[in-house]
Amino acid sequence: MPSITIIGSGPGGHIAAFDAARRGAEVTLVEKADMGGTCLNTGCIPTKTLKSSAEVLETAGRFKEFGIAVDSNDESVSFEADMEAVVARKERVRKILGGGLEKSCASLNIRVVRGTAELGPDKIVLVHTEEGTEEIKSDNVIIATGSNILGLPSLPVDHKNIINSDDALDLDHVPEKMIVVGGGVIGCELAFIYRAFGSEVTIVEGMDRLLPVPSVDKDMSKLLQREAKKHRIKVQLAKTVQSAEVVDGKVQCVLGPSPFVENAKPGETTIEADVVLVAVGRTPNTEGLKLAEAGVETDGRGWIKADANMRTSAQGIYAIGDILGPSRIMLAHVASHEGLCAVDNCLGKERELDYSVIPSGIFTSPEIGTVGISEAEALEKGIEFRSQVFQFRELGKAQAMGELAGMFKIICEKESGKILGAHIAGAHATDLIAEAALAIEKGLTAADVAHTIHAHPTLAEGFYEVCEAWLRGC
Repeated sequence: MPSITIIGSGPGGHIAAFDAARRGAEVTLVEKADMGGTCLNTGCIPTKTLKSSAEVLETAGRFKEFGIAVDSNDESVSFEADMEAVVARKERVRKILGGGLEKSCASLNIRVVRGTAELGPDKIVLVHTEEGTEEIKSDNVIIATGSNILGLPSLPVDHKNIINSDDALDLDHVPEKMIVVGGGVIGCELAFIYRAFGSEVTIVEGMDRLLPVPSVDKDMSKLLQREAKKHRIKVQLAKTVQSAEVVDGKVQCVLGPSPFVENAKPGETTIEADVVLVAVGRTPNTEGLKLAEAGVETDGRGWIKADANMRTSAQGIYAIGDILGPSRIMLAHVASHEGLCAVDNCLGKERELDYSVIPSGIFTSPEIGTVGISEAEALEKGIEFRSQVFQFRELGKAQAMGELAGMFKIICEKESGKILGAHIAGAHATDLIAEAALAIEKGLTAADVAHTIHAHPTLAEGFYEVCEAWLRGC
């Protein structure tokens, strides 16, 4: 029976453990904290649980728009976030899912060892536990230790006035004013959540658009910035925080021109908030692993190097998930598939992971789903393409729901109509993107989708409509 030791129980680690165990391997899973990693405990699930509370609050504030009368003598009905209850609900969801992972490990006879891992020679893993150090020898090792929050020297986190994204999930109050430093995925998601809860929010982003990543089409960034303005979220683009000082319980931030944007507007301004949330990226979680001693190569920033089989430079040692860094794609579902790929190779099946079709979901208001290439990427690759958009407001279901903000956009090969990229902003966009992902994976054309009957009235009709519009050339 082959044996595999997996370090880290996040989406990559526990999926790899489950798959290996089901296929007859002897699996040891090493975890130093709560089961589920960043995704379950401080990432995907907690933020989406808070977003659900924020959406309910926003909908409650629109009750008159939907024809709902309030049986009350008080004409000034108001709704507000009870942060203690919101956080308690988040914790219940987290613990339910974490408990499910524990039960799955037990049912699959996966041995879970609690402690901090260190790589030794010849695929030995030393686990430092409360009882002492345990030596685990196995045929293969999979490193799935993930990433940590990246800090900024100009904004040292004190977990009170200057906080990180972990802290934002456990606030016991709604700050009157909040500055979010970083207009990427995490920053934008939390900005919209706390605006819904009642904070006055300002986003400070060093690049010239929100969501400044190549895979997100610029039209989605423009739409999100418009919606931010409608939500009364202030956006400061091409600005960075030069310094911050806490004075009488308030954080005063000095903003200056961004060094990342050519011709950024000169001059400094000072803005103030009760809380500054720093959300500027991630850093590799490799502390204590002793990678170099084990022969595991890393890049200049400390991310582990691995090939398309997930093999590292050390024989029998694989790496998956966020620990591979931004040269791959740092998403939970990608880590899960990397885990499956690593297990295949551990068990003798040569397999490389194809990263060409990776859907992603951004849980702002409205949501954004994206898969395939953006217009900018198509231009960079020299592809002859034609894009098409279709507005959410043209859908009957969107009108009925009162969810008018958003669009469907596709990028197709000019001659063949083969779908190369799809970008959706709007209600349930993160669910709707799945059809586009399947279409791209199977090499479908706009005509293939347009000739497939879609149910009415649904939001999914939007993907049909944008493909139909592409065929008409309008």
